[in-house]
Amino acid sequence: MPTRVHEFAWPDRVIVGTIGVPGARTFYLQVRAGTQIVSIALEKQQSALLAEKIDEILDQLITIEGNPFSVPTSTPLELVDNDQLEAVQEQFRTGAMSLGWDPTTAQVVIEAYPITDADADADDDGDGESLDEDGANEPEMLLVRMPVGTARAFAKRTREVVGAGRPMCPLCGYPIDPDGHICTLPEV
Repeated sequence: MPTRVHEFAWPDRVIVGTIGVPGARTFYLQVRAGTQIVSIALEKQQSALLAEKIDEILDQLITIEGNPFSVPTSTPLELVDNDQLEAVQEQFRTGAMSLGWDPTTAQVVIEAYPITDADADADDDGDGESLDEDGANEPEMLLVRMPVGTARAFAKRTREVVGAGRPMCPLCGYPIDPDGHICTLPEV
């Protein structure tokens, strides 16, 4: 079965945002081009690692003599996006992701794939075709290509969103909930 690819070559907007309160937030990678919007759920750690690795790629590209890709050292002000997520309809929950660089277009490339479910084979009737006739079980992926300035702004915002969670306890290092906290110190 062919994979349904949600592809964004030059997105109007690409952000990580959340729904919910700290401690119970759901993270989303949301991409928009024109009227097409795709939102995929991420783990907090996936979001943080994505921002870190994008910055690493961009920082490494800056070191190339003459900075041929015009990689900014900081976030261009005109690309700062602090707006909320747009209407979220979760396309899928992210499992595997890959991150790359396309020198032909000078773009950072993100690929995201849904979590694979071993139980999907149990729902199959044995003839290799899905029981779902509306295509809901068709394999899919998200492919986002973003220019260097957009990638720098994306990484900055993502770090801010990840960091806006619950504060950490200075004694035990675990998050402090709004309704209180009891330290669980490690055994010595």
